[in-house]
Amino acid sequence: MITKRIIPCLDVKNGRVVKGVNFEKLGDVASPVELAQYYSSCGADELVFYDITASAEGRQLFTDILCETAKSVFIPLTVGGGINSVEDFDRVLKCGADKVSVNSGAIRNPNLVKEAANLYGDQCVVLSVDVKRVDGVFRVFAKGGRENTGMEAIEWIKRCVGNGAGEIVVNSIDTDGVKQGFDLEMLDAVCNAVSVPVIASGGAGKIEDFITLFNALPKVDAGLAASIFHFGEVAIRDLKDEMKRNGIPARV
Repeated sequence: MITKRIIPCLDVKNGRVVKGVNFEKLGDVASPVELAQYYSSCGADELVFYDITASAEGRQLFTDILCETAKSVFIPLTVGGGINSVEDFDRVLKCGADKVSVNSGAIRNPNLVKEAANLYGDQCVVLSVDVKRVDGVFRVFAKGGRENTGMEAIEWIKRCVGNGAGEIVVNSIDTDGVKQGFDLEMLDAVCNAVSVPVIASGGAGKIEDFITLFNALPKVDAGLAASIFHFGEVAIRDLKDEMKRNGIPARV
């Protein structure tokens, strides 16, 4: 049985890891390089590095910090933020990323996913989708959750998978930073629509939230979280021990 992955997320702004609630009120946490080294040594399966204001500010991702971070970790690194072209994919991969996450860039240029998948392979292209309920409908948001695109999320995800996205990160804006559990309804809808790996993001507050996630939705491949790991509320090794006790396959 394939092991379920636990993935800390480093949201980076101005070279520092930050964390907010519902994508707002960002507070300083730590150095991305130091946090990456810590997670690499304490059992994380992968890392996600997001330059969270690159798209909104219309600039490229911080390559110097990324290079330093990539050198310091020995687990797969997914990088996103300001990815708008295949040249951006190339630059980030050359900095040491294993996979590249695209969000707003794919919304602006729907062919980007296909172009990148053709050049670098489906396994390298991660679609990150910020989703929020609007009048009961799952809608795709852009620019770090600031802008409603009006697109229905499930159809957008299916389209991008058809174009070659090899993995989906589902960021629930409704549950982000609230720590009341993952958005199971939203994740279930995505899992039933695609056959590629799905990563759950937004809402983890305690170990039991991951246990509930993987038991309720066996199709979910990974759980991603930020603040509960950053602030020591959940230790990854404790989480994996509990997963094992609950019959959920994990790499320890």
